[in-house]
Amino acid sequence: MKKLLLGIFLIAAFASFATENDVTTKPNLYYLKSSEVVDSYKLLPPPPAVDSIGFLNDKAMYEKGKLQRNTPRGKVAYDDAKLEGTGLPNAFSEAFGYTISPKTTPEIYKLVTNLIEDAGDLATRSAKKTYMRTRPFAYFKESTCRPEDEKTLSTNGSYPSGHTSIGWATALVLAEVNPARQQEIIQRGFDLGQSRVICGYHWQSDVDAARIVASAVVATLHTNPNFNAQLAKAKAEFAKLNISK
Repeated sequence: MKKLLLGIFLIAAFASFATENDVTTKPNLYYLKSSEVVDSYKLLPPPPAVDSIGFLNDKAMYEKGKLQRNTPRGKVAYDDAKLEGTGLPNAFSEAFGYTISPKTTPEIYKLVTNLIEDAGDLATRSAKKTYMRTRPFAYFKESTCRPEDEKTLSTNGSYPSGHTSIGWATALVLAEVNPARQQEIIQRGFDLGQSRVICGYHWQSDVDAARIVASAVVATLHTNPNFNAQLAKAKAEFAKLNISK
């Protein structure tokens, strides 16, 4: 009986672990283990209660965001929703001062695309799953700037914002590669988070919290040998770009 119970426990534990992806399950997508990343649930305060001043601000920012959707800024917010593939490098190329792509800057491209899951998934997973906060478009039963994403997004928590965390982490890392453009890069990272409010995917407090966990995960990435090796390659590649410019 004891062996049977132990077997059941191990199967359950493995099944749970298998769903918690990190570098041990997907080494090509993550640098870090789940145990190495700050626990976003323990780090962050709870999202604002619906009867709080914080939530009044969330609602006000939601309404402000809606007013921007049919503007050039709203078009940027629409494009910012797609970070997979070349979406994230494209979002930062202008601010970075060079096109970030597999062909033109392969090492910088790899640096940026390989930290997406660490910054987005690992950095936000704990708080998202614990709070399962309702997203603003679902709360108000209204459309977003990109309705095709609503079905998927309505199934996971709003707090904190994974897209914002990815954008902020990417900005911090790219600013280290090209410090001369840090103002533009950091501004772009900030704006990418605000795009989530404009589109109605996230509350402002989701976005603010995400920047905190993103900063924490970037600090942890700097303790990881594989990340540091890729960062060194990216900096060397950038130095050559400057020489040839």
